[in-house]
Amino acid sequence: MVKELVENALDAGGTRIRVDLEQGGIELVRVSDDGSGIPRDELPLALEPHATSKVASQDELERIGTLGFRGEALASIASVSRMSIRSRTAEESGASVIATEGGLGTTIKPAAGPIGTSVEVRTLFFNTPARRKFLRTVATEQSKCVDVVRDLAISHPGVGFTLVCDGRVQLDVPAGQTPRARALAVVGEELAEQFIEVTADELDDGRGVALWGLVGRPSIARATRGAQHVFVRGRAVRDRTIQHAIQEAFRGLIEPSRFPAAVLLIEMSPAAVDVNVHPQKAEVRFRDSGVVHSVVFHAVKRALQGADLTPSVAALGQTLGAKAAWNGGPRAVLPGDGAGNHQQNSIQGPIDGAARFVEYFSRSTPSGGRLSYQSLREALSANDIAGIAEEAGAKLAPAEVESEGAIPVASPAIRHMQVHNSYVVTQDAQGVVIVDQHALHERVMFEGLLARVSAGNLESQTLLTPVVIDAAASQVDRLDGLLELMTRLGVVAEPMGPRSVAVRAFPTFLLERGVDPKEFMGDLLERAESAAFDPSAEETLRDVLDMMACKAAIKAGDRLDETQLRALLDLREQVERSSNCPHGRPTSVRLTIGELDKLFGRS
Repeated sequence: MVKELVENALDAGGTRIRVDLEQGGIELVRVSDDGSGIPRDELPLALEPHATSKVASQDELERIGTLGFRGEALASIASVSRMSIRSRTAEESGASVIATEGGLGTTIKPAAGPIGTSVEVRTLFFNTPARRKFLRTVATEQSKCVDVVRDLAISHPGVGFTLVCDGRVQLDVPAGQTPRARALAVVGEELAEQFIEVTADELDDGRGVALWGLVGRPSIARATRGAQHVFVRGRAVRDRTIQHAIQEAFRGLIEPSRFPAAVLLIEMSPAAVDVNVHPQKAEVRFRDSGVVHSVVFHAVKRALQGADLTPSVAALGQTLGAKAAWNGGPRAVLPGDGAGNHQQNSIQGPIDGAARFVEYFSRSTPSGGRLSYQSLREALSANDIAGIAEEAGAKLAPAEVESEGAIPVASPAIRHMQVHNSYVVTQDAQGVVIVDQHALHERVMFEGLLARVSAGNLESQTLLTPVVIDAAASQVDRLDGLLELMTRLGVVAEPMGPRSVAVRAFPTFLLERGVDPKEFMGDLLERAESAAFDPSAEETLRDVLDMMACKAAIKAGDRLDETQLRALLDLREQVERSSNCPHGRPTSVRLTIGELDKLFGRS
């Protein structure tokens, strides 16, 4: 009810809208605006079922340009409440009011009032006690009303909104705000530094998509999608296409079970979207969902690539304690939090110099470029690995900063140290950076493996003696279905009896990193038993490559010499998305100069 009434006020051109609630709206909902108003002689028509002033012809149903259009809301609300509508147009010298009880006995009287409309609804469901009985608690109903007004306020920054609940102001934002100022005013100014601006403009001749928005840094990802607010032509919607595009853009930056915070305002031609597919108009159908997905995905991904995603200590603490308007509290994941990040077992075999853990990737990395999926794939496809290796050399040079907000490149002269054989401490232009050596190296390994396997199968080495693994009969039966995946990974394995598998060849890279074929193959067979495991899916390949990277990466507890530490930090500057490991956990945390000054009482 609140949603319909506020949308009517917006469609009427209101620049200032006030919503008053009593008892969560059960006893009173009043929506007042300074819009165009309703002429006196049309007030009775406004309460007729299916009567609307927003659609003049049948053709307009294919190009809905207003938030409301069905002409059902006022008549339906009037039938189950005591309603009055006070309205005045600019041409009229005074206002008029029409009142009805349960939809009966409408009368029109002259009244005093400004230009605009005020709809007052009292004692909802007074004449249908069964419906009134099933209303939620006052707190729940009020919370849902607040959510509705908040969303409409975000999507219409040029309109001022005031929300008053039982005499207390819950929301008060002025008219004429910018989209960024309005979004932050509603969701919480304290989180301003945690959002990155997203823009895209691909509206050509009335076709395509344009968007503006804010996406939260990975550190403020939530356990649900409650912090994702998507608006299409000013309408709050839940759309799987857009949700998937946002999630894919954050792949590898957050844990799979987490969801990014986001505010996206999307504009497109009215003919490109059908808004008449859901009773509450909460879902829409796009004429070309592929275009929408592509624009949203690339816009969010570009914004993330151009930002420094290394969380500061203060930001992590602020995120944990902030009480914003998002549904659900924020949760920051600190380095080392969760399984698979800090494994205390040492790698098998010594780490004999920096070239040992950069060699595999330097062979396919253009000199001075970022170790990105696209660049590696192009290089490998060109079959010029030898030439690239000669150009790159054994040591990767730090890349130049590509855009404002990118991670500053540390000078080779800057000192660094290893702490408890688990973390690397260094500095950059903004302060002290603490790096999780395992998480960072895992990201490096993953990006290199993904690029190489996309260009061809991983290099494989035949074992002198097959490694035999004990396996369940169901796992042995699934081996044939894994043949294509194992070929891409450089694994050759075959059944050796009803409950055993023989590994005859293994990826050269994993052997060089001291990974046990028996342990790796056992984990792969165990994963294959999951119902969600699809050997032909790209997501499955990424998950397995992530497992390979995790097993091959240096571990917490591995001591690195000075050359190895320098090479690892150089790799941090070379790899895209080095701020997070493939699981989505941070690889580094920054203690800024300002935070240090506060700790030591300098500010």
